[in-house]
Amino acid sequence: MAFRALNLELVRLPEVVSNPIIGALRMKFWQESIEKTFAGMPPREPICIMLYHALQGLEARAGSSTKKSIKFWVSRLVKTREKHMESKPYPSLAALEDYAENTYSTIMYATLASMPLRSIHIDHLASHIGKACGIIAVLRGIPILAAPGQPIKTSSGVNAPPTREPSLLLPLDVMSEEGVKEEEVFRQGPSAPGLQDAVFRVATRANDHLITVREMLKRLQAGQDPGHEFEYEGEAEHVYSEESDSAKEIRQSFGVLLEAVPASNYLENLEKANFDPFAVKTGGWKLPWSIWQALSKERL
Repeated sequence: MAFRALNLELVRLPEVVSNPIIGALRMKFWQESIEKTFAGMPPREPICIMLYHALQGLEARAGSSTKKSIKFWVSRLVKTREKHMESKPYPSLAALEDYAENTYSTIMYATLASMPLRSIHIDHLASHIGKACGIIAVLRGIPILAAPGQPIKTSSGVNAPPTREPSLLLPLDVMSEEGVKEEEVFRQGPSAPGLQDAVFRVATRANDHLITVREMLKRLQAGQDPGHEFEYEGEAEHVYSEESDSAKEIRQSFGVLLEAVPASNYLENLEKANFDPFAVKTGGWKLPWSIWQALSKERL
């Protein structure tokens, strides 16, 4: 819960600060607060206090190496969020995937480490799921970020000018190939030429990751290898020393892997809306039912 609360706070920063300088100072506050929390001196801030108590219990159960791993993942999340504070478009679809790996996949790695569970196959699944979720987050954000920024109410009650201009975070290579122009999206919304084709291409990449996850899961549950190598094995905290029981690890981690279900649900709704992100319907009974089915059958 602490990881998700921290991520939400970092995502909201550009919207709730009155100017970029204050945003940078707030980001520095979070970097210093995370350092103090892992050093055993959390500031009087709810997220840090919650994280500190969780770390104390985890260190008692699993030792300091797990705490070190979690610190690495949380620090990477904060640094990546800082890098993308200005909400600039991604140069390419590959760059968007890198962003998703360093945010959404990283949150999943931190959550798995806190269980604690260190498994190459589960991290591999989490990598693909996180990439899908990160790509989908950009698609979900199109109707919000393409709209004009809202005034910000200061502590004195005065409305300050919005801190951001409308933005479109779709990869520039995809936009160029599909003839999408930012200004046309800002003015015309879903009617902008090429927008739905560009959204289709980006959504297809997210769906490819989810298809890969389902295929991997079937193979691992059948006692087979995952079918392809984990590209990050041996990097950062992705170091594994023992053979493991994949079926047991899948059962232990399935609550984390369930992130794939709402991602898949969004893509289904996006397809029904003919890849118009402004027309996607959310909510309803289907998502909770899909989550329950996935959990009971251990299928994504």
